[in-house]
Amino acid sequence: MIRLASSSTTRAKLLQSAGIDFIQQSVDFDEDSVIATSPKNFVYQATIGKFEANLKAFGYEDYPLLVADTVVVSRGKLLRKAKCADDARNILMTQSQSVTTIITCMIFQSKSIKIIDISKTDYLFDAFDMDDIDSYIESGEWRGKAGACMVEGFCKKYIKSTTGYESTAMGLNTNLLRGFLF
Repeated sequence: MIRLASSSTTRAKLLQSAGIDFIQQSVDFDEDSVIATSPKNFVYQATIGKFEANLKAFGYEDYPLLVADTVVVSRGKLLRKAKCADDARNILMTQSQSVTTIITCMIFQSKSIKIIDISKTDYLFDAFDMDDIDSYIESGEWRGKAGACMVEGFCKKYIKSTTGYESTAMGLNTNLLRGFLF
């Protein structure tokens, strides 16, 4: 049993699908406080901040601690979580008909091991349909998602090619994590 220090329902589903027993409990960390020089550095700094906040709150003696953060990059722009519908629309249009890189950093700490991993998955997206974007925006599913991106949802039918693990793009490299747990 591990402690998933994330409120993400997608990360919880990934752990369930991977057959990893967990409890889900976390404290907040202000990602807006992160100052970084690159997307990779941003996701690392945000994950370190989350890790330190949750380590202080929970430790890792009772349950190993797992934290993660994800960023999206397209056309050279770091695409954060959209703050409103117009922001989400602009972020999605940046990804339309381009290569979008999703970078996830995770930290796992148990009594016997500490893993720090930064993985990326690249997607080449076809042009997004404006009616689909409008429906997606209205659904609200984009809220709380890095880059307003859901490769398992809205973006799925637009994927032309993929390089990397889908689980990384969804917020957690379960392929790597499973190797250390089983």
